[in-house]
Amino acid sequence: MKFDAIVFDLDGTLIDTLDDLMDSVNFALDKFGFPSRNIDEIRSFVGNGVKRLVYLSVPEDTDEATSEKCLEIFKEHYKGNSKNKTAPYAGIQDMLSKVKADGYKTAVVTNKIQDAAIEIITDFFGDKIDVIIGQIDGVAQKPEPDGVWLALEKLGASRDKAVYIGDSEVDCMTAHNAGLPCIGVTWGFRSREVLEENNAEFIVDSPEKIADCLQ
Repeated sequence: MKFDAIVFDLDGTLIDTLDDLMDSVNFALDKFGFPSRNIDEIRSFVGNGVKRLVYLSVPEDTDEATSEKCLEIFKEHYKGNSKNKTAPYAGIQDMLSKVKADGYKTAVVTNKIQDAAIEIITDFFGDKIDVIIGQIDGVAQKPEPDGVWLALEKLGASRDKAVYIGDSEVDCMTAHNAGLPCIGVTWGFRSREVLEENNAEFIVDSPEKIADCLQ
């Protein structure tokens, strides 16, 4: 077996979260009378955690204190809104079942808030994911490699037998910073061109193709 551990990104790779993120962002923006954001804007803003998402969503001249208040409103709203429209991409459940049956160790490393990540992954995927690393105090967020290294440590897996799977430039950077090859997926929040520009070692157009890259 070329690899024995797989580290997944979450949003844009395993699940489509855009609509719920957009609704919670716009709920927070509306509290301040700010213009709402559309789905394409939200897609371009995600990937570096919810703080950056909200800070990019507020008007450019918004002061720090207001941006922070908007972020807190977003977080509170998202707690009850994270699974209203969010769902796994087609083929993901079958892919995860297959890799688990084949003996791979699995982890998710995401910039999503830890409690939200645990709740979403547990509800959608049950025991198909062995380790969940979200925003944790003292652990630098992606594209820093810390979360990936922590996940591998918890899995009892070595870096030279692990692969990272994600959908964005942040994921490519995270994988390479951690010393892992990257499988880029095209059904998420970024284009094939972005994955190519950021040197993803493999690029797949459907979850079924992931197994081919693991051999």
